[in-house]
This record gives sequence, structure tokens and C-alpha cells, in this order.
Amino acid sequence: MDSEIISDSLKVVAQEATSKSSDTSWLMHHILDGRELEFPPFGVIHLPELHLFGLDISITKHVIFMWIAVALLVVIFKLVSNGYKKSIIPKGLTNLVEVLVVFVRDEIARPTIGKGFEKFLPYLLTVFFFILTCNFLGLLPYGATATSNIAVTATLAVISFLFIQVGGMMQNGVFGYFKGLLPHGLPAWLLPIMLVVELLGLFTKPFALAIRLFANMTAGHIVILALLGLIFILQTYVVVPVSVAFALFIYLLEILVSLIQAYIFTMLSSLFIGMAVHQEH
Repeated sequence: MDSEIISDSLKVVAQEATSKSSDTSWLMHHILDGRELEFPPFGVIHLPELHLFGLDISITKHVIFMWIAVALLVVIFKLVSNGYKKSIIPKGLTNLVEVLVVFVRDEIARPTIGKGFEKFLPYLLTVFFFILTCNFLGLLPYGATATSNIAVTATLAVISFLFIQVGGMMQNGVFGYFKGLLPHGLPAWLLPIMLVVELLGLFTKPFALAIRLFANMTAGHIVILALLGLIFILQTYVVVPVSVAFALFIYLLEILVSLIQAYIFTMLSSLFIGMAVHQEH
């Protein structure tokens, strides 16, 4: 299966690199968002360009793959729901999903949020499975990784930011929440400085979430394409075994990275929520 994926990737890279052996713009073409979907049986599918009140709301390939991710998750969880109706003991897909759900609940939400974690668990499960599905879709031939788009990761980070602030205010009150940001016992002259520092800290957390996911999901794909592109840029068969072997290794590593990045985004979101809700800790 992995060799077939690498073979398909080679064909994609070859089409671009052979005609532009000295130009690396073909590499970014496969990383950045666009208004075209490339499917060999159907050729290139041009996506519609839409505008609303002067804003560009065109459908792009990253949007398409986010829709695919959502559709897959709806189907998967419907099958899981039906599985529980047939048998109390989970099997197959139902068992796999339950393992992931229990992992997020017991290893992420419960330890980092503590008391009252149940209120935030639906969001954490949603963001975990959505990021994981988008990451895996990007590993398919001719696929696109929506989580390598800074707009997507920034939107997810903003949603986490809202959950953090709302959770903290619901637990401590609006005034109590912002008062709790400042350490106790500070000299009066330090209060204005620390207030600015803590307010900046509120915004650096979602910024770190967005950049971390975006950078890690983009880097792996760039390395794979660059390794395969060496074959056509150097125009020699000597580097073929090395390029393909290293590309396959990075591809397998990307599977692990996809899992880790979904975990890290969910864990950090949960950790920040816990810090906001239980400020006394």
C-alpha cells in the first residue's frame, strides 16, 4: 500500500518537475490551497469562484477536504452508534473509536481540566477527530491537508480561545476571572506591567496552537515532495533508491505526526481550559 502511494506521488511530482527542473514553484503548488482538484481519472476539476459582498468565499480544495472529513466522521460515528445498538461489547470499528474516545477522556480531559471536565469533552473530542481525519486525508494520493492551511488552524485556535475564556468566566465570573490572572501579593507598581503581560499571554496561547499545527503538517509534505523532486531536478537514476527510501520513511513518520499533532492540539486546548477554569491551581 505504501509503495503504491509513493508511486502515485512520484507520478504527480514527475509531471511538474520534469517541465520545471530549475523551478521549485511546483513544490508549493502541492502544498498551498487552490481552486483545482487533481484526479487522474477525471483530469483537473475547476472549483467555483464565489463572492459575497465583495468577500471571496470561493470553494477551494482545502474546503472540499474539510467537507470530506466531516462526511467521513458523520458516517463513522453513525456506524459506531449502530454497533452499540447491536451489541454491548464493541467490535471492529466501534472498538477502535471507543479506544480513542476513552483516551481523550481519561488521558487528556480528566487530568488537565479536573472537576467539570465533562462540559468540555464534546468539544475536545470533536477537534481531536476532525484534526486527525484531516491529517490522514492529506496523506492520500492527490489529497490535500486542510490542517496545513494557516486559516484553518487559526480558526480552530480561535474556537479553543473562546472555550478557554468562556469556561474561565463561567467558573470564576468575569471580574474574578481577570482578577485571577494576576499573581497574589504583587507590589502595586508591578500590577500594570503584569496585567499587560497576562493579557498578551491570553492571545499567545491560541497563536501557538495555530502555528504549531500548521508548521508541523506543512513541513512533512514539503520534505517528501523535495526528496521525490530530487530525482527529476538532478535528472539521474542514481538518487532514485535513496530518494524513494527516505520519502517512504518520512511518509511513515508523517502517519505518526498526524496522530501526535491531533493529540497535542487537543491536549494543549484542554490544558489551557483547565488553567482558566481552576485558576487557584
